[in-house]
Amino acid sequence: MLTTTIRSSAPNGSETISSPKSLKSRLKNGETLYGIFLLSFSPTIAEIAGLAGYDYVVVDMEHGHGGVSDALHCLHALAAAGTAAILRLPESCPTWTKKALDLGPQGIMFPMIDNPKLAREAVSYCRFPPKGIRGSAHTIVRASAYGIDTGYLSNYEDDLLIMCQVESEEGATKIDEIAAVEGVDCIQMGPLDLSASMGYLSNPGHEKVKEVLRKAEKAVLGGGKAYLAGFAMAHDRPEAIKGRGYHMVSGATDLGMFRAAAVEDVKRFKICLKDTGKNGE
Repeated sequence: MLTTTIRSSAPNGSETISSPKSLKSRLKNGETLYGIFLLSFSPTIAEIAGLAGYDYVVVDMEHGHGGVSDALHCLHALAAAGTAAILRLPESCPTWTKKALDLGPQGIMFPMIDNPKLAREAVSYCRFPPKGIRGSAHTIVRASAYGIDTGYLSNYEDDLLIMCQVESEEGATKIDEIAAVEGVDCIQMGPLDLSASMGYLSNPGHEKVKEVLRKAEKAVLGGGKAYLAGFAMAHDRPEAIKGRGYHMVSGATDLGMFRAAAVEDVKRFKICLKDTGKNGE
């Protein structure tokens, strides 16, 4: 992964570029990481998020409007801020995976993984033959520092965080099998889609949804193989998620934060107008 400009020489004389503080290494060290989802595809917002101290930023190509070209600008900004980038794919398929991985994110997030077969396929999209089916252009793409990191092939599996989103009732019932798939590093829970699949659209706080979610969480944590990631909701704050053992917690989206701040800003001014008389008279 293109994460830093730290260079070292391997015994065979090749040059490698790596990061001692990658997401995977930090998770292995027992850290709980805090992140944000970026849907605006604004490099400026991405840079601010990194400088603010988020451990990672998920550039969301599933629900955000941008694609690979837009994501690249955000990755540039995050690299400048020294912050790890995760790319959330619009769908789980080899073409999107290949193009996303060639950009060099530290993590890749696959949506709607409902069973272990889909999880195994997702992992295969991330690996070069004979272990997988990823197309190879490693000598010229950003992931290998455009070929400067000649040790890329020997370390890319160790550096890449493969995340599978479990966001349906079917997936929740098979989550232990999904988490056990070789190569799956992290399970990202999706409470909104989970509630929709159970017939409770826009009500992730329903008791039946929470019951399924808690059971799924315990299955992942009890398996001891995959890390657990989640997104905070109005009824389920970041500190609550952390308290249940999540290893990665996302607390907000850039659009949601701006919306809340904008609505509150207008509200304050409207109240000011009422307090001082119409138009300040």
